[in-house]
Amino acid sequence: MSNDYTGVRRMTDKTASKRCAARLLAMRRTLAPLRRRRSDGSLLLATWNIRDFDSNKFGWGPRLPESFYYLAEIVSSFDLVAVQEVTRDLRPLERLLRILGPDWDFIATDVTEGTSGNSERMAFLFNRDRVRFRRIAGEIVLPQGQLVVGLTGEGAERSDDSGLQFARSPFLVSFASGWFSFSLCTVHIYFGDESGARLERRIAEIDRLAAFLAKRQDSASRAAGGAPAGENFIVLGDFNVVSPEHRTMQALRKHGFEVPGPIDGGNIPDREHFYDQIATRVRDDRFEVVTGGIVNPYADVFRDEDLETYRPFFESRIPEDADAKKVLSTYRQWRTWQMSDHSPLWVEIATDFADSYLEPIAAD
Repeated sequence: MSNDYTGVRRMTDKTASKRCAARLLAMRRTLAPLRRRRSDGSLLLATWNIRDFDSNKFGWGPRLPESFYYLAEIVSSFDLVAVQEVTRDLRPLERLLRILGPDWDFIATDVTEGTSGNSERMAFLFNRDRVRFRRIAGEIVLPQGQLVVGLTGEGAERSDDSGLQFARSPFLVSFASGWFSFSLCTVHIYFGDESGARLERRIAEIDRLAAFLAKRQDSASRAAGGAPAGENFIVLGDFNVVSPEHRTMQALRKHGFEVPGPIDGGNIPDREHFYDQIATRVRDDRFEVVTGGIVNPYADVFRDEDLETYRPFFESRIPEDADAKKVLSTYRQWRTWQMSDHSPLWVEIATDFADSYLEPIAAD
């Protein structure tokens, strides 16, 4: 079922209405190969940090009515999307769901309080025709002995050794699609700084999360006598990973989490940042990642050549003595609060295990 586009015609600004319809047609053409990957035998899973969705506390917004349609067009290309930086007010998320249509639903965390938490929520958006919620959901809280290390030294935010919880509690939810059941954990890891104590906290958060989930899975396997048992874990979200070789990534991999080949390292051409990751620790030996990639959110909307169209919306942000290069830079910054400063990362996972189940029965 396609998105609900009826609101496009009802836009008060008819120029914006016409522009939105034209841009959506372009997006549909660009995204068509991805949409054609949908099948009964696979799951299209994505993660997307949608920048400050949608408080406008930084004063670069609010999002234009057309932007919600562009966001929905990308989200609807997948079956299940982990979204970071949903803010306290859920009405923008609900607005997005209305465009996606009645087949879609969401599960969201409470707001994370405190300076580091930035008043954010995390959420899963999923197509109920393709994905089943297994009625288990919770935020991960570390037990004593597994806390993120206390910070000391230059740049530390505290000087004790009692340990820390996550700046934003990871959100763990159980889903199923086809024959594949899994627990999906979305994160927005503390960024802090590029060096020093705050970088160490970032690395420690990734390490503690991966260790926590690995321990849970391994304990279930031991309880089953070493047989392949325990939940299939997939972690995804904004890990603030610096690069595939950096300690931020090593902290994830060392606990047995694997990044699927199609999205690992430099396997995606022209990938500029590695903040967002999808990693798996799966017990089911039938598990297979078919393919994956990144969607460019600006391929068809808020393009550089559209600068003058949107200039009235960011004019106040342009310095008085700005040259053309500075104006373009300001526009590119403004548009990240319309779409995002992150690109959706996705994988296609095989979910039809019927043959492997039926063949041994037929052979008896």
